[in-house]
Amino acid sequence: MTDTTQAELDEIRASIDNIDAALIHVLAERFKYTKRVGRLKAEHDLPPSDPAREERQIARLRTLAIDADLDPAFAEKFLNFIIAEVIRHHESART
Repeated sequence: MTDTTQAELDEIRASIDNIDAALIHVLAERFKYTKRVGRLKAEHDLPPSDPAREERQIARLRTLAIDADLDPAFAEKFLNFIIAEVIRHHESART
């Protein structure tokens, strides 16, 4: 591998590392809000999950993914993973 190739690879990887850090911070911020939702649901005896909202969010994210040239099936899997974690938090807020 040439020095030029290595430098380019390092530069690209540094960008990936920055994006990964941003993703973690955005997810942490998102979970701050979903935990607030969970507390409200627990206080008002609402169910931990909201299938209609989840369905709307999945459809919305699939559209955003298509617009961003990202595989919508991947976006849906990602959101389903997040939703499962949110529901777990909401269920634990009830106890």
